Amino acid sequence: MPDSLLAPGPVNLHPEVRRILSLPMIHHRTPEFDVIFARALKGLKSIFATQETVFIHTSTGSGGMESLLVNTISPGDEVLCIVSGKFGERWAEMASTFGAKTHVLNVPWGEPVTAAAVEAELKKFPATRAVLCQACETSTAVKHPIQEIAALLKSRPETLLLVDGITAVGAYPLPMDEWGIDGLVAGSQKAFMLPTGLSFVAFSKKAWSFVEKAKSPRYYFDVRKEKKSYDKGESTYSAAVPLIRALDWVLVDIEKQTLAKHYATIERRAQMTREFAKISSLGLYSKSPSASVTAINMPAGVDGQKIRAELEEKDLITVIGGQDQAKGKILRVGHMGFITDDEMLHLFESLCRLLKIPDVTAQMKLWMGSHP
Repeated sequence: MPDSLLAPGPVNLHPEVRRILSLPMIHHRTPEFDVIFARALKGLKSIFATQETVFIHTSTGSGGMESLLVNTISPGDEVLCIVSGKFGERWAEMASTFGAKTHVLNVPWGEPVTAAAVEAELKKFPATRAVLCQACETSTAVKHPIQEIAALLKSRPETLLLVDGITAVGAYPLPMDEWGIDGLVAGSQKAFMLPTGLSFVAFSKKAWSFVEKAKSPRYYFDVRKEKKSYDKGESTYSAAVPLIRALDWVLVDIEKQTLAKHYATIERRAQMTREFAKISSLGLYSKSPSASVTAINMPAGVDGQKIRAELEEKDLITVIGGQDQAKGKILRVGHMGFITDDEMLHLFESLCRLLKIPDVTAQMKLWMGSHP
């Protein structure tokens, strides 16, 4: 079996994506690319479930997180950051770097924030201009209640909800317009099944009033300039042609199979992994599991970092371990990208062998057969 990338990003590439990435280069200022670019932008709006423009940045997802901040926040603005893992910490650090007065709502790792806790913080800090939250905190595989938090802010015209959806958008429903999400970011190396290198950001109508007034320094990530270029059918700066060309294929393919079926495929892998964790008595780290990634507990006395290394060296399987307080205690298995049932079975068999627990792959085959 070839190398298997079962991380929460980057992910296995579809064979057609690999083929497209190997095509000869074309210029980004040509009629051929204009058609591809326009179709990709339209497809992104469908995934984001928004009528607003979705911007493509040539950056990692962290660049997209920065874009949401600098386009809406001014130095001195109060920002509430929900921190439940490494990426919540990163966004709080970004907000402070750009001069925001940062309030942190710490949530125990492995647990989701509650809307009630957010509401209590907003009462303490009524001048809050933005709430920052991960849809899925990748470091813990926790899914946060974005819809409930968004409902809190609909009646607060001076407060935005900015959502890091990098390990969520395209993996499960996160309808931007319907829920009232004001800023949303995604990354190419996750549910979009591409290499790292693109981030996607969108702003609600409510957020655009902030965009026009924000005083944070911005140049490359200035979406006001980018919007003017998009209205002319082009990007402001050089476009990442190979990645956008592959993105176009992915979005068309999702449209053909339907977004609901795409979500169901990812959810099935998540359910499969949860079932494995249950019948092998390992259990889950997250109290609110995400469809995009599952964090499996390691048995007491077992170093998950060593198990991860052995999976790579002996079985050619890449998963990711825990970080900071979860280091060595969990393994994180991603469910996005081009993944076959055989790869999942290979992972389960390998984990049983390395952890010296009973082999449950026969039971998992039965589960897969009853959940096609």
